[in-house]
Amino acid sequence: METSKPSPITVDPEGGEILSVVGGNYRILISGRQTNGAFATIEMLVPPQNGPGPHSHANFYESFYIVDGEVEVHSEAGVYIAKKGSFVVVPEGGIVHYFKNVSDKMAQLLCLVVPAGLEEFFEEIGDPVAAGEFLPPPMDPESIKNLYAIAQKHGQVLYPQNFLD
Repeated sequence: METSKPSPITVDPEGGEILSVVGGNYRILISGRQTNGAFATIEMLVPPQNGPGPHSHANFYESFYIVDGEVEVHSEAGVYIAKKGSFVVVPEGGIVHYFKNVSDKMAQLLCLVVPAGLEEFFEEIGDPVAAGEFLPPPMDPESIKNLYAIAQKHGQVLYPQNFLD
């Protein structure tokens, strides 16, 4: 009896879905649809002085490898300066956290989410863009209200910008 094994998943340098998310450029390299929900991997290009606001998620691990640049990672536990080559894991459980590119050049992060699902949030709030295209984040009250509702639908809680100050 013959059994078939799954083939490796490969993504070319130009592959993956690219989305404009809160001012950054997020490329979904591997989605939960490709891993039966086990994990997702997202490349994040984050412009200077940009990054997501304070948020939490109780039901998945989120890890970041800093490929290039420097980001400040803020959490209820304190602040960590993550430079090129650093690795950060935000455990499941709902700790409030965020990161911000504090350098004067583009930061590049590789984000791994276990189990998958965060990429579906990005797909719902993001706008498809070309590689290197950056859109300003919508900041009008209706867009922000919509963002909070979509985040909640995906198991996330968003907090005011100054929540961890």
